Amino acid sequence: MFVKKGDKVKILSGKNKGKISEVIKSIPKDGKVVVEGVNVLKRHSRKTQKNPQGGIISIVKPIDVSNVQLVHSKSGKPSRISYKIDGDKKVRFSNKMKSEF
Repeated sequence: MFVKKGDKVKILSGKNKGKISEVIKSIPKDGKVVVEGVNVLKRHSRKTQKNPQGGIISIVKPIDVSNVQLVHSKSGKPSRISYKIDGDKKVRFSNKMKSEF
């Protein structure tokens, strides 16, 4: 998976299309990512001992990794990525900027 926790991504589809935000969690097994402020759902909850007030709770749900594009850290522009082997490390490179992420 090309996206890691803490990366800035641009949303490519859905109601938040065009928004740039940070990845909170990456789920490689399912091919999904949780992005801050994107795909937020409201759930009603009853009063419980854990939540004595009850009410409406906002939950951030994961979106498919194919709906995001990595944003280059230096230029701030979205770009496709490629990988290069640098010694023993596999490094992500921007195809647009020809530099490391």
